[in-house]
Amino acid sequence: MNRLPEDVQRELERVVRRWRELPVDHALAASRDVRELVQNLANATAGESVPDLGPAVLIDQLRVLVWDAASAGVPDLADSLADLRRALP
Repeated sequence: MNRLPEDVQRELERVVRRWRELPVDHALAASRDVRELVQNLANATAGESVPDLGPAVLIDQLRVLVWDAASAGVPDLADSLADLRRALP
C-alpha cells in the first residue's frame, strides 16, 4: 500500500495537528487515550506490546501503527482516529 485511505489520512493528520498544539501537561493527561489506541492497533496487527516511550514519541508510534492497521485492513480505523481526536483536550 502506497497511500492511506483518504478518510484515514485526513483523521490521522487532524490527530497529529491537535497533538502538536497541546501544552505538555495536556499531552501527558491525554497520553492514556493515545496509548490505548496504539496498543489496540498493535494487538490487531502484530499482537505485540508497544513500549511506552513517552508523549514525545507517542504520536510517531500512532502514525506507524495506523499504516500497519490500514495495510492489515483493520475496520473502522478512521472512526477510531476521529474518536481519539474528539477525546483530546
